[in-house]
Amino acid sequence: MNKIGIYYAYWTHDWDADFHPFIDKVAALGFDILEVNAGTIAHMTSEERQSLKAHADDRNIILSHCIGLPHEYDIASEDKAVWENGIAYLGKIAEAIGEMGGGNLSGIIYSSWPATMPEGETDKRPYVERSVASMKKAIKAAEDNNVIFNMEVVNRFEQFLMNTCDEAIAYVEAVDSPNAKILLDTFHMNIEENFIGEAIHKAGDKLGHLHIGENNRMPPGYGHIPWTEVSAALRRINYQGYVVMEPFLMPGGEVGRDIKVFRDMSVDLELDDEARKALLFIRGVLK
Repeated sequence: MNKIGIYYAYWTHDWDADFHPFIDKVAALGFDILEVNAGTIAHMTSEERQSLKAHADDRNIILSHCIGLPHEYDIASEDKAVWENGIAYLGKIAEAIGEMGGGNLSGIIYSSWPATMPEGETDKRPYVERSVASMKKAIKAAEDNNVIFNMEVVNRFEQFLMNTCDEAIAYVEAVDSPNAKILLDTFHMNIEENFIGEAIHKAGDKLGHLHIGENNRMPPGYGHIPWTEVSAALRRINYQGYVVMEPFLMPGGEVGRDIKVFRDMSVDLELDDEARKALLFIRGVLK
């Protein structure tokens, strides 16, 4: 059975947060994993990181890490100073995670988020080439710190560099490191892929992480994602990695703004109860 987790920002309005209360919350709800903001982890002191790791270990919770790189760290940028900053920042994050024993760094770590192709341009190949060249340097920090970099495939409205599993496969093959993997997300696949199960099957052993959520970013069970197809594809590739749900229901704050939550989808719902129900639903789907 895959370890199942949830993203802390399901409960928050801002990206920066104290993760300690969420460790206790997800443990009480029955999850295996809490996914946290990698940027916050990178800016903690060593003592703060060790305290967080000890707390997670005490509650039998695995920590995974996710980020969409801010624009000043865009490793696909035309500006040398920006992509150099991005390489250094990925190194800083990898070292911070390594200090806690290693693990996953997932998200839009190959460019910045959110981003669109500059006006007047139609060829993204130069951006991909710069990103790959930068990632070949950054991935060394992942290799040295027992960290897997999972490149998240996202929809065209959030980023332009990597919208399909095929593009992600080409990217990680170009980076050519055992620490470079793919992150697929059911919400994004629902927009961009012809068949979700086929995309998962194509990723195969390159799939390092999986985000799950409904077509409307509600918790699993409240939409039309073909969960039977997802489950069958995961079994077909013998996926042993983490499965982390990433629902977003609340407008307001940085999270609501960046995720584009323009209506309150939590009305008449209790967030903890919905998380528990979604966990039971997914455990039933994946068994």
